[in-house]
Amino acid sequence: MYSFDVDYTLGIFPILLKYINITLSLAVISTVIALSIAIIIAIIKTYNIKVLSQLSDLYVSFLRGTPLLVQLFLFYYGLPQIIPFFSAMDAYWACVLGLSLHFSAYMAESIRGSISSIEKGQFEAAYSLGLNKTQTFIYIVLPQSIRVAIPSLMNNFIDLVKSTSLAFTLGVPEIMAKAQLEAASSFKYFESFLAVAIVYWVIVLIFTYLQNKLEIKLNKAY
Repeated sequence: MYSFDVDYTLGIFPILLKYINITLSLAVISTVIALSIAIIIAIIKTYNIKVLSQLSDLYVSFLRGTPLLVQLFLFYYGLPQIIPFFSAMDAYWACVLGLSLHFSAYMAESIRGSISSIEKGQFEAAYSLGLNKTQTFIYIVLPQSIRVAIPSLMNNFIDLVKSTSLAFTLGVPEIMAKAQLEAASSFKYFESFLAVAIVYWVIVLIFTYLQNKLEIKLNKAY
């Protein structure tokens, strides 16, 4: 009869935590890049810039319509075959590329929706004060839309954190990869994967708490 090994489970946590910096760095770097791309796409789609708007629709449709794992394999194994420049890209940066592009498509829709929620009267008021379209967007629209988009953007970020677990399929030594190695060497699969699940759960709980605090702070003025 199977007996749960409490000591092994407790002992694997320090091992996993040694690799948590890789998981978090993947998440943070990918989020910064994804958010930057998402803002550009949201601007293009909001102002309906010819040609670029159609290309943005295609970009969002492809990245939202195909699995992240397929995209990671495509960028890491497939891309170097047609563009030799990417052959120098290691697994870590291939994961950053895949996560950034994939989640930028979701973040772009969140930001575009939040921009659409801004009342048209605010645009007109800004123009009447002498602001041009760029200034209106930077000083009036973007700050308000980011506040509105924070809940969905934070949900995207939390999904991204959990999606870093797919990095082990490319050989990136993050916490999921280490749990897999520990499970394979000890045959204690339940204990190993339960431990890594708890680590991800705690990370998500921490960021959820920070999200709630941020929302309260940003909504004080409203």
